[in-house]
Amino acid sequence: KRHLRFFDRRRLSPSWIRVVCYRKNKKKVFDRLPRRSSLILFAATMSDDEHHFESSDAGASKTYPQQAGTIRKNGYIVIKGRPCKVVEVSTSKTGKHGHAKCHFVAIDIFTSKKLEDIVPSSHNCDVPHVNRTDYQLIDISEDGYVSLLTDNGSTKDDLKLPTDADLLQQIKSGFEDGKDLVVSVMSAMGEEQINALKDISGAK
Repeated sequence: KRHLRFFDRRRLSPSWIRVVCYRKNKKKVFDRLPRRSSLILFAATMSDDEHHFESSDAGASKTYPQQAGTIRKNGYIVIKGRPCKVVEVSTSKTGKHGHAKCHFVAIDIFTSKKLEDIVPSSHNCDVPHVNRTDYQLIDISEDGYVSLLTDNGSTKDDLKLPTDADLLQQIKSGFEDGKDLVVSVMSAMGEEQINALKDISGAK
């Protein structure tokens, strides 16, 4: 069982802090611990001789750096904090001793909004990790949410129908006709959206 002790450093010696860890009537004393905060939490783990301090990471990065001069048309880039697909890129120089600069024209992959940016070709840009996953469509709710079947047999129910009018109509009409539909879900930077549809009714 884990035992916790809380110590307020304002009640301890100003030059050092003593933390005592009790477990099974044994005690360990640790002197001169760095005083990072006014409240110290020390936890005794399952082992008498080992003490584990864990910190949680923010998780895998949503982007990675890439030199601007190497990003091409149909590639991805983050502009104004949004994941975008590059539709046009041009390189130009400014002045006699100026550095080459890349002018990017891109489309937000979720909102279809056009965004632009100019970056020195030798500088790094943030590029989003973009993933696509296929799911079989099993239901559409009255409030516009879809129920999708995953590879492990569970259901995914947190996505809404796409905002693209053509794709939305294809999904609705295909579902009403009883077709077996597979939707492709694109994900990037914590967002997800259905962006493609495939009819597998005739597939064996």
